[in-house]
Amino acid sequence: MKGGTNMKPENNETIIPIEGMHCASCVFMIEKSIRAIDGVDNVAVNLANEKSFITYDPKKVSISDLEAAIIKAGFKPGIDESEADSDSDADKKQKEMNRMWLVFAISLLFTIPLFYIAMVPMLSIIKLPFPDWLHPMHFPLLYALVELTLVLPIMFIGRRFYINGIKSFFNRSLTMDTLIMIGTSAAFLYSIFSTIQILLHEFKYVNSLYYETTGVIITLILLGKTLESSSKNKTSQAIKKLLRLSPKTATVIVNDVEKEVAVKDLVKGDLVIVKPGERIAVDGVVVEGTTSIDESMLTGESIPVEKVVGDKVIGASFNKNGSVIFKVEKVGKETALAQIIKLIEDAQSSKAPIAHLADIVSGYFVPVIIIVAIFSALGWLVAGQDAVFALKIFTAVLVIACPCALGLATPTALIVGMGRGAEIGILIKSGEALETAHKIDTIVFDKTGTLTNGEPEVTDIITFKNRTQDEILQTAASIEKKSEHPLADALVKAAKDRKIELLNVTDFLAIPGYGVSGMVKESVRILVGKMVFLEQNSIQIDDKENVIRQINRMEEQGKTVICLSIHGELAGLIACMDTLKKSSTQAVAKLKARGITTIMLTGDNKRTADAIAKEAGIDRVIAEVLPDEKSNEIYTLKESGNRVAMVGDGINDAPALTAADLGIAIGSGTDVAIESADIVLIHSDLLDVIKALELSRLTIRTIKQNLFWAFAYNIILIPIAAGALFIFGGPQLNPMLAGGAMSMSSVSVVMNALRLRYLKIR
Repeated sequence: MKGGTNMKPENNETIIPIEGMHCASCVFMIEKSIRAIDGVDNVAVNLANEKSFITYDPKKVSISDLEAAIIKAGFKPGIDESEADSDSDADKKQKEMNRMWLVFAISLLFTIPLFYIAMVPMLSIIKLPFPDWLHPMHFPLLYALVELTLVLPIMFIGRRFYINGIKSFFNRSLTMDTLIMIGTSAAFLYSIFSTIQILLHEFKYVNSLYYETTGVIITLILLGKTLESSSKNKTSQAIKKLLRLSPKTATVIVNDVEKEVAVKDLVKGDLVIVKPGERIAVDGVVVEGTTSIDESMLTGESIPVEKVVGDKVIGASFNKNGSVIFKVEKVGKETALAQIIKLIEDAQSSKAPIAHLADIVSGYFVPVIIIVAIFSALGWLVAGQDAVFALKIFTAVLVIACPCALGLATPTALIVGMGRGAEIGILIKSGEALETAHKIDTIVFDKTGTLTNGEPEVTDIITFKNRTQDEILQTAASIEKKSEHPLADALVKAAKDRKIELLNVTDFLAIPGYGVSGMVKESVRILVGKMVFLEQNSIQIDDKENVIRQINRMEEQGKTVICLSIHGELAGLIACMDTLKKSSTQAVAKLKARGITTIMLTGDNKRTADAIAKEAGIDRVIAEVLPDEKSNEIYTLKESGNRVAMVGDGINDAPALTAADLGIAIGSGTDVAIESADIVLIHSDLLDVIKALELSRLTIRTIKQNLFWAFAYNIILIPIAAGALFIFGGPQLNPMLAGGAMSMSSVSVVMNALRLRYLKIR
């Protein structure tokens, strides 16, 4: 199935968090290392949420093998926190953020005086206070040693760049840390050389100290990484909010005694009591009591749902009033909430096709940049510049080219886009589905349960012999209450809605395919069914031509007509129909306004299908199609060059949902349909189809913006770092400014993606 992860039935999938990733090159190297293992079917590493999603053959590969491949690539596998307590996970991440801010603050504490000492003596125009005992012209050796003393703690704080950079060399997997290590080490080692020269009384080398370059670059990159991590944490808010909905404990009844247990310890069959104001722990069925439950977290419906014995309850929904006891039916990863979270996480792990461009580029980016930096420095030396100038060029190119923004461009936008979708009730299962949605030009709808409510309703009541509509409905519903016909429920419901009290019925008789009969008020004979049923029983029909005309008119509208006779004469006609959802007509109109062709694909008869399609405004109808033929109709549309989306809810729609470029399932539909689809509309509202298309458009637009600026940043600034402006009399780019620009580019990409959280999706 497109839009999801294709995997062999015997394969397993696992999620392994990875620590130490910084850029797209890291992602490329890890994926390359894992993919090289025989038995790995698929791997997707997500820089934004720092997780790897791996599909593998357990007969050939173990988790230890996968972790070893991660270590070989120079990174550290973390612990799978998918089942961890959400609050403790949040606390852990907050502590990590606090640690990162503390590390940056300490680094800044040493960087400020280092930068001040290095810069102030060169600012002859601005007179800032500076101690005479430290002036480089008077005390060059002391000046150099103080700078060295200040930069060493900064380098110690940023030691991870050097440790990871060295590892990357040994593992032949060059990353962002490699660039930082080479660039800052070059500046530091040259400064050490200058300090030694000063010690040997070559005092002119006091002008060749670049300790501040090393210190400022490390501090700026630490700031960028901290801001970046802070921003990335915000991209997973949808999952965090869902996790917080689930209670931590539940009250079970054991031998008529209430006992509080952890939700994770619940098992199927446990009896759980829920009191007013508590959340439902897991999915189950009510066995005692009545209440009303707020299920808006799943359905979007703000009105509480009444629950009685036999009704299903959903984990994490809120019990408004009344106490109930329910039997646990689903626990752990089986619950509706867990399934939603899994859909979101699976989606966020997948890559949109647009992301592969960044992957390919970033994989070769670092070694190319190192070559560019070396040749740029050598070129300036050949052109007559001194070693200090060449060193600045070398360092600036390495630092400014770190591909962080490139690696974050796609995953951050995908995570935020999918999280935004989850918040508004649209579950997108893959990056491919998200990218495909905005390209759709043809949408095919199933009829029953998709465009329509899926249940027939009474639409018309025509009376004869001066009888009232309520009398006709009361009589028909009283008889049909004993029937198992699909339309019987519609009549009974209509009577209930009108608060009509039903009559007692005796001598009930059902004639399959024709109708039913019975006695009311002890002596009144009633017949309910088709016209032919009444005719076979010699029922008197006055002005039969007019009656037939009215029946034909309603049947042409797709309605099913029930005839009612009382005391041997036709008393009324009742028309029933599976009515359109309130949102269907509006949704179709909005799709057509976007230039999208709308088609109805149904197994229903053509007359009914045409009537519904006309009311909804559908462009074309394909009716009387068997379930196994639906997918063939989709393939035919695709072969004509259309980008086709299929919207359905039933088991019979599953093949068509899979065959379409994009499968969209109604949330109230069958599990099979939901599993077969790429997008699930939790609220079962067709207007969400438009929202899904718009969310796709906005997300892909954001990805393209991010990729453009990530590429443009490197294309523009690398030549400047290499000295392009200097050739035409302009300034040379200081490595410190390069470090700041590199850090801010990553933060700007993440912040641009975060805008999706606040955009209005219409």
